Order: sequence, then C-alpha cells, then structure tokens
Amino acid sequence: MKALVYLGPGMKSVENRPKPMINGASDAVVKVVKTTICGTDIHILKGDVPTCLPGTILGHEGVGIVETVGSGVTSFKPGDHVLISCITACGKCDYCRRGMYSHCTTGGWILGHTIDGTQAEYVRIPHADTSLHHIPPDMDEDALVMLSDILPTGFECGVLNGKVEPGCSVAIIGAGPVGLAALLTASFYSPAEIIMIDLDDNRLNVARTFGASRVVNSSDGNTVAAVMALTEGRGVDVAIEAVGIPATFNLCEDIVTAGGVIANVGVHGAKVDLHLEKLWAHNITITTRLVDTVTTPMLLKTVRANKIDPKRLITHRFALGDILDAYETFSKAASHNALKVLIAT
Repeated sequence: MKALVYLGPGMKSVENRPKPMINGASDAVVKVVKTTICGTDIHILKGDVPTCLPGTILGHEGVGIVETVGSGVTSFKPGDHVLISCITACGKCDYCRRGMYSHCTTGGWILGHTIDGTQAEYVRIPHADTSLHHIPPDMDEDALVMLSDILPTGFECGVLNGKVEPGCSVAIIGAGPVGLAALLTASFYSPAEIIMIDLDDNRLNVARTFGASRVVNSSDGNTVAAVMALTEGRGVDVAIEAVGIPATFNLCEDIVTAGGVIANVGVHGAKVDLHLEKLWAHNITITTRLVDTVTTPMLLKTVRANKIDPKRLITHRFALGDILDAYETFSKAASHNALKVLIAT
C-alpha cells in the first residue's frame, strides 16, 4: 500500500508498505477513504516529537471503511463506515475510566506517533470498539475528518479547559485550524466577545466569517495594547493559546485578566517562561491537556444537526499520491491561504 513515511527531522517520503494485519483480538483494519495533515505532523517533522521514530507512517485523522476485525471486536464489522479517533482508548484502564483517554496505558496518541498512522491506504486500529465511531449514512464524511482531532481538540483543550461561559471575553491566539475549531465551539456558550489574534490577515478574515467579534493582527508588536483597548483595560477572561511557541504563550500571560484562565492547546517544542513575578497574585488558572476525544459523540450530533459546519475548514484537496504537495501547501499555509487539506486515498 502507498503511505507517507517519516524518515527523521525534515525528511519524509511516499513509500510502498505492506498492508497492516490484525495483531490482537481488539484490532480492526480500516481502509482509509479520507485523511488530512495536522499541525502535530509538522511538529514531528521539525523534530519536536522525539518519541516518533523514523520509519513511522504519519497521520492520526481520517474516515474509512472497516476491512477486517479481530475476534474480540463486537461493535464493528467489515463494511462499516467509521470515523477514526486520533486517540486510541482501551476503555478499561484507570485513566480511561477517569475520561482521560489520551493517557490510556495501552493507547492514547499512538496513531502516527508510536505506531503507523492514517496517511496511508489502510491503517490498523487497536481497541477498535472504543477508538472508532459509526458514521450515520446521511452525514458528509469530508466534514467528519475534522472530528478526528481538531474539533474536539479546540473544544476540550481550549473551550472546556478555558471555562468559557456566557458573557465572558475570550482571546484565541492562532487562527489556524485548531484555533478556528475553538472559535466554532466557543459559540456553544455565548461569550460576549471573541477576539482572534494572528499574523495572517487572510486567516483573520476567515475568523470573522466564523464568528469572531474582533480580530487583531499581531505583526505590529502592539497586540497587548490592542487587546487592552478592546477590553477597557481589563484583559480577557479566557486566553486560548493555539500556536505552541513561547511568544504566543507569553502573550496569553500579558492579556489574561485577574481571575482568568490561560488554556494551552498548542504543541510546544521549546521551554516557555512563566512570569510569576507578574502573575503570582492574579488568581489565574493555567491548563494543559492532550485531547481525550470524550466529546466526539456530542460533536457528531451537533454536526449532524447542522449547528456547526466543520467542512468550512477544508480549503485544499489532494490525492494520496500527491501528499507531498499537500504537505508543501499545508506547511506554507499563509502563501496558499490554506487551512485544512483533505487527502483522498
């Protein structure tokens, strides 16, 4: 089968690999129909995720059709159309029983990380009964690729951890796909103000169409002053960091109000300074999280009910054979006005 393989920092290639086989009773092999590229894949290629070893097939998002199942799989059968969760969960360990699927002792974020992932024609899914979701026949499968990772990530790590509530003020730093997913799902709670901050005017214009009440281009170095002017000098109740670099986390520290929350979503590959000399008396909360995908069933229902439309995040489409072009487009998103790229196998 054709697959995108990580060869080490800065290196990747399209290779022919053997089709995966059932390794355990809980496994399913899924024929991938659509997949995508995540910012985390770019972090891997930059060398920020040393636990991902050369030779790994990348990708942790997608929809597909069940090809075969292990003897212990009871909820899925060959021919079922499924959404692949970016998080693999056994459903039995202590972490899973606490709803922390991302820390499952035999799963978690393993697809495209410690085992072969979804940027291929086929993928093996361990713990299939609790790591796949049935796709209703009337749903747009392209849109559902966005529910593998970015929509639950923006919602759980940003909106829920940030404790967004009616009437509050929210700033989202980073108008990429995950930041925009946080924007879409923050609307569930009717905040009074959602300020989107980014360097890219095109992405800020998209954010306006997604419901941002204000946008701030941070390229002039005056972002803190701009946010303070928009909030009558208070700062924001919730600052969602959706980039993963020191400068954007420090920006959150500068704009969060007393009693507010900094919700980190970004994948950080370098240390970040925590300015307790300024924040020690500010009663702030800082949250971190790897998405658990516990909200995926609820998000499926909201998409099916047309409450949100994640398909709006898709800007470019490629075939699997052109996945290197897809990576070029996604990694230079500003030059191509790209958000999410959809890859058909």
